[in-house]
Amino acid sequence: MTFPAEIRESTVIALQALKANKLRSGLTTLGVVVGIVTVTLMATAMNGINSSFRKSISSMGADVLHVGRFPWASFEDPRVYRNRREFSLQDARDLENTMTTASAVAPKADDKGTVTYGLRRATDVWINGNTEQSLVIRGLSLTQGRWFSQTDVSADRRVCVLGAFLADGFFPHESPVGKRVRVNDTTYEVIGVLEKLGSFLGAWDQDNQIAIPISTFKSSQSPTPNYEITIKARDPSELQETIEETRAILRRLRKVPPGTPDDFAINQQDVFVQFFLIFGGTIGAVGLFITGLALVVGGIGIMNIMFVSVAERTKEIGIRKALGAKRRAVLSQFLVEAATITLGAGLLGIGIAWPVTLAIDRYTSFAAQMSWWIVALALFVSVLTGVVAGFIPALRAARMNPVDALRAE
Repeated sequence: MTFPAEIRESTVIALQALKANKLRSGLTTLGVVVGIVTVTLMATAMNGINSSFRKSISSMGADVLHVGRFPWASFEDPRVYRNRREFSLQDARDLENTMTTASAVAPKADDKGTVTYGLRRATDVWINGNTEQSLVIRGLSLTQGRWFSQTDVSADRRVCVLGAFLADGFFPHESPVGKRVRVNDTTYEVIGVLEKLGSFLGAWDQDNQIAIPISTFKSSQSPTPNYEITIKARDPSELQETIEETRAILRRLRKVPPGTPDDFAINQQDVFVQFFLIFGGTIGAVGLFITGLALVVGGIGIMNIMFVSVAERTKEIGIRKALGAKRRAVLSQFLVEAATITLGAGLLGIGIAWPVTLAIDRYTSFAAQMSWWIVALALFVSVLTGVVAGFIPALRAARMNPVDALRAE
């Protein structure tokens, strides 16, 4: 008999054995079901986290530098940076006029405040002071109206661009363009609405924002803003050159003596990428431990029930071997039986995890995604668990002496 024929025969025998012991087979799968649900939800969660992170980090721009007094990530004493000189609008203008490797340079400042329109009121709104070039640097798009012009910024005009959350909340059935809202104590005319951006790293709602000209920000929101300067590289491949040119110009502008450290920080999205790799690795390790523990428990249950199955069918094994069945035929029979049990457990686990994933994605802000590769991974792990757990019982069955097996009661 050929090997494919042996596998088909083993599959038929295994299915008949499982059908004859439905309850026992079903109870045996519970441990594996828990393990598969765990591995599926863990993979789904990591997939969603990765997707949200890529979406969030892309809004910062891989070719954008953020220059400020403080580094985004540092283990040094904060007092090291506290006495650094503030940046000014003039610093941004000097950089813009001097740099040769940047396609756009813009100062920025932000704060939290209250925005009102009639009886509607939004608190803890992210107020952005931007320039005409911020649209390109931040990679923003508008659904209505326009962005600031150079004249809006230079003339200190009281105009603003609303985030999608504010636009939907304040103007659910009408266009906000041309309407007037109050930002803290100052009235602004709405000239545009930003495209929906979502949350940043799942925690910070980027749609709950309002952008105003940087000149207006200083005169009406904060007389002493903490400015940062954003710089978009002319070409992503020249990013390192842009960093070095920025550092050289700023050291000269800020009169930093040779041999002394910079009194400013040049930040980029790599900081968040490195943090995410550490965070993701930690979460993955914890998830792998929990999943492995559940699968080990399930595998022990499968191994135990396969030993029972081999003991109950000793005479059957003896008859098959006496009629000429090879060791590999008996081995494959019990391996297929164990793999079939765990495959059923895998399908059941996916059936449980799938609606849970849909509920999480729909009713929470967490983007849970069950991709095809997660389903394939769960089924592969379930079958592998069955093969590994059933190997020793199957090997014992394959090595039985047919004479001794036929004598068994």
